[in-house]
Amino acid sequence: MTANMPLRATALAALALFSLPGTQAAEVSVAVAANFTAPMQKIAAEFEKDTGHKAQLSFGATGKFYAQIANGAPFQVLLAADDTTPDRLAREGRGLAGTRFTYAIGQLVLWSPKAGYVDNKGEVLRTGDYQHIAIANPKLAPYGTAAMEVLQKLGITAQVQPRIVMGENIAQTYQFAATGNAQLGFVALSQVMENGRLREGSAWQVPTGMHEPIRQDAIVLQSGKDSEAAAELMKYLRGDKARAIIRSYGYGL
Repeated sequence: MTANMPLRATALAALALFSLPGTQAAEVSVAVAANFTAPMQKIAAEFEKDTGHKAQLSFGATGKFYAQIANGAPFQVLLAADDTTPDRLAREGRGLAGTRFTYAIGQLVLWSPKAGYVDNKGEVLRTGDYQHIAIANPKLAPYGTAAMEVLQKLGITAQVQPRIVMGENIAQTYQFAATGNAQLGFVALSQVMENGRLREGSAWQVPTGMHEPIRQDAIVLQSGKDSEAAAELMKYLRGDKARAIIRSYGYGL
């Protein structure tokens, strides 16, 4: 009996440690820009393995998330597709300004599921026989804003406008192109690339100077100000493992 006492004491000490406030696994509700779906799913899985905390993910258009948050949606963290929405939330008192940082720089691509269809200069926009081109709604999605800036820069907005089919967010925009409902689509590089390689089809990686930088900022929202899981997730996003995943999908840092 006496020989077992140190073992029991160790077990009880360990149990006490895990019972302390702040050491228990928790869940954090995260609103994630649609373009960041694939990398965030991987990051969330690693986050749970490494910390025990679970990230409950919702994906959609940044503009829609803003409206939901303004109407009281209980998200604790926002990973936006721009930097203006988190800034606005901070100025309105709905987000914690000191937590805001840029977690990724987005990359816009013109993509087709058809191999060899899109050239490396985007000339297909002028000369292609496409009937439809998918673009995310620029009122809701920063990638849609960037796509319209590219058309304007090329001087072909009027030529392309009648062919545009608009996705509610970048995920729907990708689906329009992937299913053939549109022969072309301006999508996020992360949707068609993994580990530095194009998964299928053909693409023109739009030079970043052709549109405003797609700086994607994260911010802790008011409902997450006392959440340890929210704080840990923000810290994790800055870590080497998360950054490696982000890079593998073609984002800048």
